Amino acid sequence: MGPSSTFTRLMGSTTLFSPRRLMVFAGLSLFTWFAATTPAFASSFAQESAEIELTVLQAIILGLVEGLTEYLPVSSTGHLLVTNELLGLNATEESQAAIETYAICIQVGAIIAVLFLYQERIRQMIDGVLGKSDEGRQISIAVIIAFTFTAVVGLSTEDFVTNNLFGVAPVAGAWIVGGIVILVLSRMGWFDQAGAELGSLTWKSSIVIGLIQAIAVWPGVSRSMITIIGAVLVGLSLRAAVEFSFLLGLVTLTAATAWAGLQGGAELIDTFGVTTPLIGLVVAFVSAMAAVKWMVAWLNERGFELFGWYRIAIGILAFGLLAAGAIG
Repeated sequence: MGPSSTFTRLMGSTTLFSPRRLMVFAGLSLFTWFAATTPAFASSFAQESAEIELTVLQAIILGLVEGLTEYLPVSSTGHLLVTNELLGLNATEESQAAIETYAICIQVGAIIAVLFLYQERIRQMIDGVLGKSDEGRQISIAVIIAFTFTAVVGLSTEDFVTNNLFGVAPVAGAWIVGGIVILVLSRMGWFDQAGAELGSLTWKSSIVIGLIQAIAVWPGVSRSMITIIGAVLVGLSLRAAVEFSFLLGLVTLTAATAWAGLQGGAELIDTFGVTTPLIGLVVAFVSAMAAVKWMVAWLNERGFELFGWYRIAIGILAFGLLAAGAIG
């Protein structure tokens, strides 16, 4: 079975949770986590407890939110920001900085979920890099180009976004606007038009997608949503656009996780310890697997409108909680 059938076969896989694959997942999780937090991890053995408690229940909740929303067009960053407010994890500047790093680092679970689900396509891309697959090389180049342009914009706007857009009101506004955009495009038949496959992506189209994905530096926009819209804009079919959003997300999330780990790994471990972050990572992996499989099946049958209505509803709810003083 070739990589082009990956999208439609996800719901039928019965071997995703075999003992061998779970062992590989556990090894990858531990290795990536330790690498992201070293040398902070070594020093954590000397600590008897974390400075600020993150309970197992809170870790599970955050892992579920991350995994369920990371690849759906609803913004995981926005959901985690509001969830942190509801759980009271942003009480101090120290805890806020640590929980922001935590939210990024548990993305490792979502990263590995895509590695599992799209392993055939990823293997093809590796073959392309090694000169064994023309299509794999074309897709790899497209992903790298798109990521590069996103990274340049993201790094250059990082301070502005952090200081001005990381709040409930900007997130809620982005949710509502994004929901309206999805509904309008869906009614226009934007996502129903026939399109090309991944192997047809040119470097020019990849630049366009990368620049469009950069809009998602605004929390609440959703990297997945904006990437799918951009990919359809340059001529990909919805099926190919969704798959490209997963592959591009894999690279983007890996880079963001590594960057956050290097910058705030020590603070993360000092604040929350090791155990609960690892629990969040594992929960994020399992829930991301379920979310991706569900999204693929849903889009095959019913399209994008559900996500538009959901975004509008959650945005209105967030504004309501803000007005009521339940979150700040």
